Amino acid sequence: MDPFDDPRLTAMGLFAEVFVGLSSKTSPTLAAAGLSEVDFETLIRLARSPERRLRMSDLAAQTSLSTSGITRVVDRLERDGLVERHACASDRRASYAVLSEAGAERLRAVLPRHVEDIETWFTGLLTENQLADFLKALRVIRDVVRPCATAGVREASRAARAKTG
Repeated sequence: MDPFDDPRLTAMGLFAEVFVGLSSKTSPTLAAAGLSEVDFETLIRLARSPERRLRMSDLAAQTSLSTSGITRVVDRLERDGLVERHACASDRRASYAVLSEAGAERLRAVLPRHVEDIETWFTGLLTENQLADFLKALRVIRDVVRPCATAGVREASRAARAKTG
């Protein structure tokens, strides 16, 4: 077998090509809303988290940014009024990034077009079964290569359920 014709290399190459291609198709919509890809990722992760908040360390783990990297992103988003910082009542060393109402409004404004872009260039190209299988496969891989990608979500969900009884 030709070592250059390995299907594992093909899979990795196709994955990289698709990711770069999708980014180039979706980033103009985000840019028009005044958001970079990392800004959007940060805001949408907060929006999809319980109480629209995450510990800064969990947000860094979810975005694969360093703690200083996520601090810079949150600082910028906070200056723009899209995120707020709240102190952690149980740990003075920790703080939460919280999606502000202005941040939620910015997401609400950009999401219809962003979802349309995703549908046009990605999910709409797949059948319902293909998409379900693809999501399942991505989660298997994600859980191995980025086990911290859901950091803070399970704990926050458990705490929210405990509050509501």
